[in-house]
Amino acid sequence: MSASPTLILNAKQFQQKIDRIAYQVYENNFDEKEIIIAGIAVKGYILAQKLSEKLKEITTIKITLAEIILNKENPIKQEVRLSIKPEVFEGKVVILVDDVLNSGKTLIYGMAPFLSLPVKRITTVILVDRNHNRYPIKADFVGLSLATTLQEHITVELTKKGKEAVYLT
Repeated sequence: MSASPTLILNAKQFQQKIDRIAYQVYENNFDEKEIIIAGIAVKGYILAQKLSEKLKEITTIKITLAEIILNKENPIKQEVRLSIKPEVFEGKVVILVDDVLNSGKTLIYGMAPFLSLPVKRITTVILVDRNHNRYPIKADFVGLSLATTLQEHITVELTKKGKEAVYLT
């Protein structure tokens, strides 16, 4: 484990990753009338907001933002909740967003509510993919793929605009 945090992405690099992902999402959904950006609380939702802002700058597609609330430590313990009504998702493309993909557990449980909804398509956006998947899930759009050890940790700082950063500890 590192003695002190190592900066992986500074604020400018962070914004470049968000911008690139937004263009990729747009390119893959340019013919849609509406896209739902669903972020896993808390940091995934903040990233979803940032992605939504950029998409609104570059396209006229209607962007709807949704929050997915789940217990990340023990997702079976309580039901996964959505901040908007399930019928809003019907026939829509859903972009599922989270900050770090480690084992895949959070992402797979975050996707669970959509499996019983008649969505058009689900794709995933991850800022940092650590490549330690234990679940059959992948990131469709990735800001940064990073090979890490299981003892290392990725910290995503999203507290202030212009001060975003990603650290390896």
